[in-house]
Parts: sequence; structure tokens; C-alpha cells
Amino acid sequence: MDTPATPIVRPDLIDQQYGSASNLMFNEKIKSLLREGQEICHFGFGQSPFPVFENAVTALRKHASVGEYLAVQGLPELRQGICEFHKHYDKFACEPDDVIVGPGSKELIFLLMMIFNGDVLINSPSWTTYRSQAILSGHSPFVVESCEEDEWRITSEGLEKVIRENKLTHHKLLILTNPCNPTGTCYTEEHLKALAGVCRRHNVIVLSDEIYARTHYKGGHMSLCKIYPEGAILSSGMSKWASAGGWRIGYNIFPKELSVLKSMVRNAASHSYSCAPAPMQAAFAEVLRSLPDCDDYIRHTTRIMRAVGQFCARELRSAGVKVVEPTAGYYIFPNFEVIKPAIVQRGVNTCAEMCSLMLAEIGVAVMPGGPDHLRPKDELTTRLCFVNFDGSAALDQSRKLGPNVQLQDPFVKDFCWPVFNGIKKIKIWIEKLNSS
Repeated sequence: MDTPATPIVRPDLIDQQYGSASNLMFNEKIKSLLREGQEICHFGFGQSPFPVFENAVTALRKHASVGEYLAVQGLPELRQGICEFHKHYDKFACEPDDVIVGPGSKELIFLLMMIFNGDVLINSPSWTTYRSQAILSGHSPFVVESCEEDEWRITSEGLEKVIRENKLTHHKLLILTNPCNPTGTCYTEEHLKALAGVCRRHNVIVLSDEIYARTHYKGGHMSLCKIYPEGAILSSGMSKWASAGGWRIGYNIFPKELSVLKSMVRNAASHSYSCAPAPMQAAFAEVLRSLPDCDDYIRHTTRIMRAVGQFCARELRSAGVKVVEPTAGYYIFPNFEVIKPAIVQRGVNTCAEMCSLMLAEIGVAVMPGGPDHLRPKDELTTRLCFVNFDGSAALDQSRKLGPNVQLQDPFVKDFCWPVFNGIKKIKIWIEKLNSS
């Protein structure tokens, strides 16, 4: 075949090194090593360790025969349930017509970027997909940096600086993760009010990715939609709080002021996925009619994750690792600067090389921070997902203990052993490196 005069792939994708989702590729790599018989503590992939919410499984059995195409925007009963869900948990009101249901929130975020005409800003550190979606949809994203001293939250000053220094005068879309993947950090009302002030001043629309909201360890999530109701689009779904990632049910909630964007995303949905899976939509429409049962499931799962996350942060800090205390979700973002002199002597200079060394020497897999999370490649930050344990056993034990018991380290050791063991391995490895 003759080589065409023009490249078969868009040149900008090649120039910006567009590639596969690094978290998914990393997970596939580690799973392959596990199938080969290697013993690995897998801290590299963030999905719920718990069984799918029991009510959802029961409801899905009832609705498995639903086979017809549903409305593009989503089953009306489900959209009504989503409104009641957020009224209950987040104390803000919306209407079913404000909601678009899709096959996972990732698809809806991408469609929004596809139809958005303007500049895209992304917080750093970031979930691995935002930048790639921006590039795939024809944008060159601007990065809003954060730092450990601010517990990895972007600040109003930092957002203002990016807008002014880059002279951004077009429409602007900020992708904000709260609670944050990969850091486990949450924004308080004070932080969000400061950001909202900048957004109002510069007409910034915010896609507020709040898919980890119900994993807040103390139930204290603050939604940007309460503080910036005219300019915030909420993105969420059932994959985290209900442990149903593979069911692919996500949604966006648009304010009335952004109805044009909502209509265009709905139109784009009709030309791409048609509708989210019908049985799953029907199942969750039923689930959301019993919010007290949701409360119970969420209360136990978040209590377990709090105990595990705080154990990981405390143990690593005792070895000299810098770790911001997680307040929600499945992640911490530790900085292994404490071992930099020791590994540099061995010719290891980047975060990716350090992670490879950790995997080779102690069989512990963590994802590098680095460019995939919009961090410098020589910064020794990593995304550590503390979910590689049998959530079924942990959830059963939590329920046996009752709702008022604070889970301690012995619970983590007994019911989350792979996490307990892996963190201890890292501690021993650090001590060995720094004593040699």
C-alpha cells in the first residue's frame, strides 16, 4: 500500500503524545504478572473493594429482561431518583430535566469537552483521563497547579494566575475533582467559595467531578453546585459509592443557565451511545427509592475506607514519606522524597523508575505521579490505591460490630491484610534503602 501524503492519524494527537488510559494499562500489566504467578501487592488500580450494593443486585435480577432502548437523557424514574439522592445528601435541588444519564461519567465528560467551544483548564494532580480527553476533543488544556502545602487543592490565586498569564478570554471550562483522585483531598466550603469568586469574575464554567462524594469519611462533602449553582455542572455516578463500576451508570446535572450545553451533550449522546444500559438504569431507579438502605451501605463502606486510608498515611509518614491525610475515596498521593538520595546513587532519577524498582525489589505496585497525573517526572509522588482487599469480609465484620465502633489498626490487619502487608513492605524497603 502506498504511503498517503497526509498522516492517517491527526498530527496533534501524535504531537501531544496521546495514548491509552495509563491507569487501565497499568492495571492490565499487573494483572498479567499476577496470572504468571508473581506475588504482587497491587496498589495501582482504584475500584471499590466491596460487593455491589445488595439492593442494586436484587433489583437488577428483576429488571434483567428490560431490553428496549430508553430515552437518550435517561429513564425518567432514575433521573427523579438522582434528584432526590442529591437533595438528601448534598442539600441542593434539581429537576429530572437537568439530568443526563450515560454509560459512565467518563463518556459524558468527554462529550461535554467535544461540544465545548473555549479553553479547558485541569487541576493538577489530576485523574489520568482528563488531559487525554481534552486532547482527543481538540483542546490543548491549561494546567492549574497545586502543592502539598495546600493539601493538593488548587487555590483561587492559582486559578487566577493561569487565566491572566495565558490571557484566556474565550469561554473557559475548569475540570475540578472533589473529592480528588489521586490525592484523597476534599474541598471545604471556604475553598470552594474562593474558587467560585474567580469563576464568576472570569465566566468560568466548572465541571465538578464529585463521583467520590459519598465516600467522604465523615459524610461532610461540600458540593460546588451549592456555592456556584449557575456555573457548575455536577458529574457523578454509581461506580464508587455503590461499588458498581462495571455497570457503567453515570450522570451529569446541568444548571438551568447552561441548558444550551445540556441540550448539545444530549444530542451528542444520541449520536454516540444512544442510551445507558436499560437494566442497570431500571435497577438504580428502584435502589434510589430507598435512601435509608443507601445510608447504611455508605456508612459502613466509608468507615472501613477511613480506617484503611488513615492507617496507610500514618504508617508511611512514620517512615518519613510525605502524605496528605485522605478525607475521602480510595487514594493517597505519597511523596517518596525521603529515599531520593539513596535511589539516585543507584541511577534511579524519575518517579516511574522508582516505581519499577519498588515492583522489582519488593513486589509492590504503585502508579507513578509524573506526567500521567500532570506532575513533573522527577517528583517522587505516586498514586497509591488502598483497595486491594476483600471488601465482602470487611463489610460483614463492620456490620457485626455495629455503627458506633471506630475501626482501629487490628481491623485493618485482620480484614484488609493485603493493604496492611503491602504498607509494611514499603516501610521496611525505605528503612533498608536509607540505612545502606
